[in-house]
Amino acid sequence: MTVVLALAAAILYGVSDFVGGLASRRLSVWPVGLLACTGAFAGSVVLALAEPGNPTGRDLAWGLLAGVGSGSGTAFLYRGLAQGRMGVVAPVSAVGAVLVPLFVALGTGERPDLFAWIGIVVALPGIWLVSREEGAMDGSARDSTQGSTVDGFVDGLVAGLGFGLLFAALGQVPDSAGYWPLATNQVSSILSMLVAALLLGGNPIPRHRAEAIGLVPGLLAALAVVMFILATRHGLLSLSALITSLYPAVTVLLAVVVLRERIHREQAAGLALCATSIVCVSLA
Repeated sequence: MTVVLALAAAILYGVSDFVGGLASRRLSVWPVGLLACTGAFAGSVVLALAEPGNPTGRDLAWGLLAGVGSGSGTAFLYRGLAQGRMGVVAPVSAVGAVLVPLFVALGTGERPDLFAWIGIVVALPGIWLVSREEGAMDGSARDSTQGSTVDGFVDGLVAGLGFGLLFAALGQVPDSAGYWPLATNQVSSILSMLVAALLLGGNPIPRHRAEAIGLVPGLLAALAVVMFILATRHGLLSLSALITSLYPAVTVLLAVVVLRERIHREQAAGLALCATSIVCVSLA
């Protein structure tokens, strides 16, 4: 059940990133990002009203901390992608989203078995490869023309730490808390997105009706977080975060099916490793 729920989270995150990426490419990055956070907040409030639970102040604090990670992670990811550093930003952020909750889980006493460790070891290069642009290995991708590799690495590192903080913090919320911690997560995410946008020189205020499409990836992301929380309640945080972080593979597959983009050799190898990781974790 942990694998099924975490895989559902990965699919929802992948679809969310695909829709959000298209919207950001055709419209303005920051308003789309802000509306995505707003859509996620709206979806989480509906869920919280349906299942309020009995959250403590500690549970809500974990939600707020998760929101700081989500908002800052999204802001630096969007900044890196907007400046043409996808070949560096995407893989670094995706791997960071795995490693942070993994270290937290190990530090709090989780001990994955052998198959789970094989899945973790296989997934890390898989996520890296599936997120890479063609030619990024030799520096010939957009990184070299529109932004330095060092800057792209910093953007990706901060984004990965943010997403890792999101997963690690939400993994501490117990079943009894319901979904109000998720709502506080999204409030904090909106504020973090606003602050990051202003500090990075972006204008997050929506100006066109078309930018309302940003609400859609936000709603999908809210559902993804719910699936992730449910996965952590059925199994280990480390494995839930690992499978959820395979979402770049979903985005790549959607690009192939919908946009007719071709998969280059690095991505094909990455997809194979991601599939192997899912099988190994399923056997754990």
